Amino acid sequence: MSESVLNQSESTSRLWPDKVDLFGVQVSCVDYDAALSCIIQAAKSGHAGIVACHAVHAIVTASNDAALRTHVNRFSMITPDGQPVRWALNWLHGTGLTDRVYGPELMLRVCRAAAAEGISIYLYGGSPRVLQMLEKNLRAKVPPLEIAGSEAPPFRPLTDKENEAVCRRINQSGARILMIGLGCPKQDLFAGHNRNRIAAVQLCTGAAFDFHAGVKPTAPLWMQENGLEWIFRLWCEPKRLWRRYLVTNTVFVAKLALAISKHTIRLDRTDRRADDPIHESL
Repeated sequence: MSESVLNQSESTSRLWPDKVDLFGVQVSCVDYDAALSCIIQAAKSGHAGIVACHAVHAIVTASNDAALRTHVNRFSMITPDGQPVRWALNWLHGTGLTDRVYGPELMLRVCRAAAAEGISIYLYGGSPRVLQMLEKNLRAKVPPLEIAGSEAPPFRPLTDKENEAVCRRINQSGARILMIGLGCPKQDLFAGHNRNRIAAVQLCTGAAFDFHAGVKPTAPLWMQENGLEWIFRLWCEPKRLWRRYLVTNTVFVAKLALAISKHTIRLDRTDRRADDPIHESL
C-alpha cells in the first residue's frame, strides 16, 4: 500500500469516534453533536463512510448474524439509537451518554447542517409516494436543502447490474450524503455491500423516511425518553411488529443480563486481586 493511501486511510479513521463492544457489535460512543460533526466533516472533506442508527432490534439482529455483523462492524459509526442501547453502553462501559442518537432526529439535524454548508443529499428507499412526501416535507422544514436525487428501489433484491447503476447515479449526482431508508437489515446490507462503490457518506436512517414523510406517527416524547417507543410502534403496527419486539426485546434483555453478570464478575476479580497482598508483592 502506498504512503498516500495509508495517510488517507489514517486521516479517514481519525474522523470517526471510538467504539465499544455490545454483544459483538461495535457501537460508537457519541451524542448528537459528535455524530453530526463527524458526518458533516467527512462529507465536506470528500471522505466516504457508513453511519447506521441501531436500536435494540438492529443490535440483536447483527449480534445473531455473523455475515451481517461483519458488515456493520466495518461501518464508520453506529449510533446508540434506542434508550436501552444507551443504557447498556453506560452500564457496561461507563460511557456517560446522556441521550440516544435517534435516526429520525439525526437525519433532520444532518439535513439542516448540510443545507448550511451547501452539501447536497440523495434519498434512497421507501415507495414513490413516501419519497414524494418526504422531499416536500424536508424542503418545507429546511428550505435551503439541496436534494440531488431520490429513488425508490424495487421490493426485491437488486441484480448486480441494477446495483452498479444505482451506485453510478448516486455518485454522478454529486451528493455527499446518501440517506438510506430501507429498514434493518436491508439498509445495512446495501450500505455494507457498496462501501467501496459509493463515494458519499451513507446514513442508514431506519423508519425516518416514513416519519418525516408523515405516513407513520412518532411516539410521544415521554415514551421516547423512557425507552417505551417500541410499545407505541407495536400498538400502531401489531401484525407487522409483534414478532420483532417479542423476540428481539427478550433476547436483548437476556444478553444484557449475561453481559452485566460477566462484567460484575470481572470487576470483583480485579478488586480481589488488588486487595491480595501476595498479588501486590509479586
